[in-house]
Amino acid sequence: MRLSGRPIRRTLIPTTVLLTAVVMGGSAPAFCAGWNQPLHEKKHDAKRQVEALEEQWRQAQLAGDVAVMDKLLSDDYIGITMTGQVNTKSQQLDRMRMHKIALTKLDLGDRQVKLVGSIAIVTSRAEVEGTNEGSPVRGTYRYTRVYQRLPSGAWKITSFEATRVPGPKNSSDSRNSGNDTQPKATASAPPPTGSS
Repeated sequence: MRLSGRPIRRTLIPTTVLLTAVVMGGSAPAFCAGWNQPLHEKKHDAKRQVEALEEQWRQAQLAGDVAVMDKLLSDDYIGITMTGQVNTKSQQLDRMRMHKIALTKLDLGDRQVKLVGSIAIVTSRAEVEGTNEGSPVRGTYRYTRVYQRLPSGAWKITSFEATRVPGPKNSSDSRNSGNDTQPKATASAPPPTGSS
């Protein structure tokens, strides 16, 4: 049987679902709940989730918590330090296990989270102090961290890149500026991969 040129099933089933919802108290079925949530609310929720993961990562870096880092990193993770050193997930976790990276300060600012489909791109500024491969590390870095949302809904870090922010060019004493501007061994130490 056809109704105005369309099979009954196509028009009758959605109409029946809506009418049933109205008859049962005016609320839509539970499976329709996501349809009513505006897109900007979904994006806001996703950004909050990623920001919470950024804080988990920061705390794990400071505590040397390899178990948390392991859960946050995707299996195909690639991190690139400011010196161009490339680390896989296993290399990054090994560096933490062997205490090749030890941070005593990791203060973040200027954080931006951009959502593109199931990808979240985080950019931020990091004030870092600690050691890397036994050499002191101190300075300001900019980083980009990329998260991918899995079909399960979990977010995983898939990529990281850090760049050192140069200190003031006319500073006579770089130690007071908070950034190392003179070339020396400690200035060339890469920031901890994934350290933000």
